[in-house]
Amino acid sequence: MTLLPRGTKVHLAFGFIDMRKGIDGLAMLVQGVLRQDPFSGHLFVFRGRKANLIKIVFWDGTGLCLFTKRLEHGVFLWPSNVEPGGTLMLTSAQLSMLIDGIDWRAPERQWRPAVAG
Repeated sequence: MTLLPRGTKVHLAFGFIDMRKGIDGLAMLVQGVLRQDPFSGHLFVFRGRKANLIKIVFWDGTGLCLFTKRLEHGVFLWPSNVEPGGTLMLTSAQLSMLIDGIDWRAPERQWRPAVAG
């Protein structure tokens, strides 16, 4: 199952942002810092300093959408040793794993319980 319409790109923004920013502030970051078009129909994913909260900005053709997820346990894994202002392209499957709090970089290394019950 695919999460996104065909041709939709997912841009993971390097670094972290002030998570107090709303939809307009994030759209301005997409345009000014990432040098992308926030109205392209692509998804732009941002993470806060604590790493347990992400925000996704998306233009659906009629308006900007803002999706937010906070993990109650754990953190969203992000690329390290990169300069803020860049992005990394993710696949739909990688985005699904990221949203679920799974290490999208190496999904086969996920923790599994040793014993049921």
